[in-house]
Amino acid sequence: MLIREATAADWPAIWPFFHVIVAAGETYPYPRDLGEPAGRQMWMLPPPGRTVVAVDPDGTVLGSAKMNPNSTGGGSHIASASFMVDPRYARRGVGRALGEHVLAWARAEGYRGIQFNSVIETNTAAVALWQSLGFEIMTTIPEGFRHPAKGFVGFHIMYRRL
Repeated sequence: MLIREATAADWPAIWPFFHVIVAAGETYPYPRDLGEPAGRQMWMLPPPGRTVVAVDPDGTVLGSAKMNPNSTGGGSHIASASFMVDPRYARRGVGRALGEHVLAWARAEGYRGIQFNSVIETNTAAVALWQSLGFEIMTTIPEGFRHPAKGFVGFHIMYRRL
């Protein structure tokens, strides 16, 4: 798998799985009815942000990540990132490869750490992946997320020092 900078030409391949994941409402605090133009604006970041895609050898987009400063000004030395893997390619190492790529990017850019602002506690695969990559749960906001099937669940703020 190759991870490369996303281009405008990649968005038509990202949008279908982005839309399915957001509409499910289980893992992201985005509006479930988020439209394509707003989704594109949220995901395809201009500098200093960066959006990448993971592609297989034939060029199929398997997943994507966006990375950016977590805050501005005095907090801009901490990075943040979001990840989406096409459900058809889940459990094939795409999320891990994207996570490792983001860690390398953040180090190379001089960030001191990475903060994930809302990892939904019921998304146990993501929580386990981030912990395996050295992230710690710093706190959990009780009932901070309204899951469509499980009701009010917590979301974790996770952090890794670089």
